[in-house]
Amino acid sequence: MKNLNKLVFTFLALHCLQVNAQNKYPVIVIHGGAGVIERGMLSEVDEAAINEVLQLALDSGYAVLDRGGSALNAIEKSIIILENSPYFNAGHGAVMNYDGRHELDASIMDGSNLEAGAVAGISTVKNPILAAKAVMLNSPHVLLSGEGAEIFAKSENLELVDNSYFTTEKIKKSWSESKSQLKLKGEGKSGPKPEKFGTVGAVAVDREGNIAAGTSTGGMMNKKHGRIGDSPLIGAGTYADNSTCGISCTGHGEYFIRVGVAKEISDQMAFADKSLDEAVQFTLHKKLTGMGALGGLIGLDKSGNVVMEFNTSGMYRGYRNQNESIVRIYAD
Repeated sequence: MKNLNKLVFTFLALHCLQVNAQNKYPVIVIHGGAGVIERGMLSEVDEAAINEVLQLALDSGYAVLDRGGSALNAIEKSIIILENSPYFNAGHGAVMNYDGRHELDASIMDGSNLEAGAVAGISTVKNPILAAKAVMLNSPHVLLSGEGAEIFAKSENLELVDNSYFTTEKIKKSWSESKSQLKLKGEGKSGPKPEKFGTVGAVAVDREGNIAAGTSTGGMMNKKHGRIGDSPLIGAGTYADNSTCGISCTGHGEYFIRVGVAKEISDQMAFADKSLDEAVQFTLHKKLTGMGALGGLIGLDKSGNVVMEFNTSGMYRGYRNQNESIVRIYAD
């Protein structure tokens, strides 16, 4: 009997090793926005700097996972680095609204329990992703906006800054040029069409198989009337569910909201038995592209399979697992 028990234990141990070997996690995938990003548009200095920041964000998030940390903490680590970089439209370096101020949005979701938190239209929180996480963990709500979100962030002792902290000379120049073009061309019903969607995001699956996703953005350049896009909306720009996938989007938010992109991808996996790649191909490359919507997304499924898809000429992106680490900018 003792020998039989030993054989059973050995079989189970070997089976677990085989299952673990098949899993590709821990893994993390990030993006820094999609759009008209073509070779020759970036200087060698800027291209090298962007690659360096993307790699740092990947390595920092993966280090959390490698130490046995949670997917939630890993994506927070990565997104903070991207928010602090002037190269992306999130945090320091965020675009300006029509009045020349910064209004920031962020969201985060824990796929292990479907808990989520988000903030919209905030202007003094240094790292919006931390405000979103605080909403998830320490409030009964999912989404806080404007002044109320600012008051909550202050009560959570998050680091606050003057709105001018988010401004860079490059953004001021782009804002001025964009505003001049608006006056010449007019906005039309759909508003100005941005050439780049600088939203940042991260998705991770940890050693326990838990998935988390987060997204942070400054929104659309010269946006008016308190406009809010898809990034802080759970199910549109961000979604995570251990049973299916984690998604973070970047693109023309009005379209991503109408489709409910992140949740639609998860639902296709749950109810139509599609793989992550199949669901993304349909939603992004058929549905959104057919609507004339531009953008991209990153995602992970429960087995650690990665997608980094976009229908523009480039997307700042990268992923890392136990076997490889890759950073890319252009489509080719």
